Amino acid sequence: MKIIVTHKGTDFDALASLVAAKILYPEALPVLPRTINPNLKGFLSIHKDLFDFYDSKEIDVNEVTTLIVVDTNSWKRLEGVELLKTRDDLEVILIDHHVKGDIEADVTTREETGANITLMIRELVRQKKLITPIQSSLFLMGLYEDTGNLTFPSTLAEDARAAGFLLDRKADLHILSTFLRHAYGKKQKDILFHMIQGANRQEISGFTVSISTMEIEGHVQNLSMVVQMYREIVNVDAAFGIFRDREKDKCMVIGRSRVDELNIGVIMRSMGGGGHPGAGSALIKGGSPQVIEEMVVELIRGNQHSSVMIGDIMSFPVVTVNHASSVEEVADMLRELGCTGMPVVDDDENIVGVISRRDFRKIKKADDMQAPVKAFMSREVVTIERDKSAIDAARLMIKHDIGRIPVVENSTIIGIVTRSDAMLYFYDLLPD
Repeated sequence: MKIIVTHKGTDFDALASLVAAKILYPEALPVLPRTINPNLKGFLSIHKDLFDFYDSKEIDVNEVTTLIVVDTNSWKRLEGVELLKTRDDLEVILIDHHVKGDIEADVTTREETGANITLMIRELVRQKKLITPIQSSLFLMGLYEDTGNLTFPSTLAEDARAAGFLLDRKADLHILSTFLRHAYGKKQKDILFHMIQGANRQEISGFTVSISTMEIEGHVQNLSMVVQMYREIVNVDAAFGIFRDREKDKCMVIGRSRVDELNIGVIMRSMGGGGHPGAGSALIKGGSPQVIEEMVVELIRGNQHSSVMIGDIMSFPVVTVNHASSVEEVADMLRELGCTGMPVVDDDENIVGVISRRDFRKIKKADDMQAPVKAFMSREVVTIERDKSAIDAARLMIKHDIGRIPVVENSTIIGIVTRSDAMLYFYDLLPD
């Protein structure tokens, strides 16, 4: 027997992935968890007969030979298949857009995309599978829900292309507008009001952050939507809600970010949860809200681009040129080294300027090539200390429209950060 499973608390992206997997593996049985989100309940109350789902109680796990997991790679988020975790003879196929997890699969498709259905659509297109308008509509709901209508920072170009593909397959936008309305009732309003009343703003590693802690009673739906609204109202780069259920002695931590550099997914994975750059959550049993808040702050300081010091990415030793050297000598050095500029120092090795190919535009006649470089160098030198962050360097480059910044320590130049260094780091192109 082959079965398809997805995470508890099923949302539209998970349901869409479940249905798409059934198209890819027609012989497999799709198992729908019993805990699903409110929006999904409304959709299934009308459309459930169109999809042939099974309950985990209907499945004899002893007969399962292949487990197909979609939109999660965590065993604890699956329902009714705990016994399969220790089976050596089980084939596992994993399709998920969360990078980290504990499910070891025989066949894995795992990439960070805005929505998991995007990965499924890629395979549907590759296999030239036909999909109906209602399937297209469901898939688009999953895609829009997980990408915030293609507005979340985690959204990729492939997500947008997938949306276009689904619209071309007659996805109904009216159905989307009907069922993607978030439940927002008295409980959610009261929680949001309480959060706003105690709102605080702090700057951590160059980001504006607000962290709200409060106690709740029992399960409250759509807390993630409340945290998103809170972030927008207090107008910060990132907001975190720490909700403690005293009766069950557990804390739900939810984060939302509007900037790519502050990666919520990284923070939540460090706390045992998961998510994407713009959104994520973690459930912590027996945790103190105050301790969790301190943990969030430290993770922001320690796990983001802003925490990477200049000393980690700068180039050294630095090739400098004496201010009395001729322009021709400097030009030869730049050609030989294959660089676009270098710091200029005086006889005491103090930095007095920077010369770049852009400065060579000031040369008007041949005799200028024999002039000292100090006649053409840029004298307004922007420097940075080694304990500043990579983001600080990038901001200086943008502000001053420069391509390199000397790194100084006690007025002595110890390295240099170039635009290439910053871009290589931020776009994850550094060698392992």
